[in-house]
Amino acid sequence: MGGLDLGAILGALSVWALPVIVAITFHEAAHGYVAWRLGDPTAFVRGRVTFNPLRHIDPVGTILIPAFLLIAGAPFLFGYAKPVPVNFSRLNNPRRDMVLVAAAGPGINLALAVVSALLIHIAAWFPESTALWLQQNLLNSLIINLVLAVFNMFPMPPLDGGRVAVGLLPDALAFRLARLERVGLLIIVGVLFLLPWLTREIGLDFNPIEFIIGRPVEFLAHWILTLTGLT
Repeated sequence: MGGLDLGAILGALSVWALPVIVAITFHEAAHGYVAWRLGDPTAFVRGRVTFNPLRHIDPVGTILIPAFLLIAGAPFLFGYAKPVPVNFSRLNNPRRDMVLVAAAGPGINLALAVVSALLIHIAAWFPESTALWLQQNLLNSLIINLVLAVFNMFPMPPLDGGRVAVGLLPDALAFRLARLERVGLLIIVGVLFLLPWLTREIGLDFNPIEFIIGRPVEFLAHWILTLTGLT
């Protein structure tokens, strides 16, 4: 394995794979469900309003990228599923409902983070070795769901936060922001990954991931752990 510890890799996968799949599956299913209830059956007709992960998994974004980051020892995990198709023009109130559909994904991730924290109490009832494995899965689920919620609420289309912003901003600003959708992911990748790399090359320490994702996740995790009696 070229110096890689296979046992360590399999052990890490055993406590990360399920939380990643559940978090991404629920995120996409929530988008489709809310869109369906608000008038657009596109996702429902295509079988995407389901908790079956096989309907949402993207081989590259859901499996290969997170696995690579995990094996490489990256300080964070990143992944994505197949986007749920939504025809916003078919929603009952397109502008308002777009906000609700977009917010549903991060919203369910926040709910899953809270549920994961609560279930840690129940995991302690199992035999010690099983309890430790379950608790690690649940702690990872807490972090993964918070990272997904925070990252997706970044106010740049096509991320959920961008669509929420487009739905809430005045028309002139909303139109300008919506026009960035085609290049939005390039901007996000540039800000979060390329810019830090370039600044390191010239001897500067600039880590936007820490401010945009790390600190909000840390803040939310602290409050969830406190509210669920884990601190």
